[in-house]
Amino acid sequence: MRPPTRPTTVPATPVPRTPATRRPRLLATWACVAALAGAAAPLQAADEPPPPAAAAKSPLAKAREHIAAKRWPAALDELKRVNATGDADWQNLMGYTLRKQATPDLAGAERHYDAALKLNPSHRGALEYSGELYLMKGDPARAEDRLATLRKACGDCEEARDLKQALDRYKATGRYQPS
Repeated sequence: MRPPTRPTTVPATPVPRTPATRRPRLLATWACVAALAGAAAPLQAADEPPPPAAAAKSPLAKAREHIAAKRWPAALDELKRVNATGDADWQNLMGYTLRKQATPDLAGAERHYDAALKLNPSHRGALEYSGELYLMKGDPARAEDRLATLRKACGDCEEARDLKQALDRYKATGRYQPS
């Protein structure tokens, strides 16, 4: 017996193209496009510096250089020049710089850390550094709270381990000791 030369199935009747039949297809198409676009974007924590190529273009690049070199007045001047108050990283760097300078401005640092956390409640740097700030102020209970929030945000990440070590040093000595 020879194979049939014509299809043995009946072709499906075309579905009329109306807005009601196009909408689900359109939504499904856009959902796929959105998912692919999200998957293609690099994952980066808000408190991490941008990748090297983007770091040079970052408005915070010079401030980060000054901070890495522990040039606190220059870092503070650069951050004030940039004045990116709506950026959680900028707020975090301002808090860090104010806390690390020769005469720490703990109240100013706390305001900036709080602003960073208002912009991004899971900002790992702001959570870690504000925890250290509370240890400097003699408030280990609030530092423990920050550690708990940090662990919810990132588990056993570097920032959580660093804050835990600072808490352990504080508990052993009764005072804040920078690492």
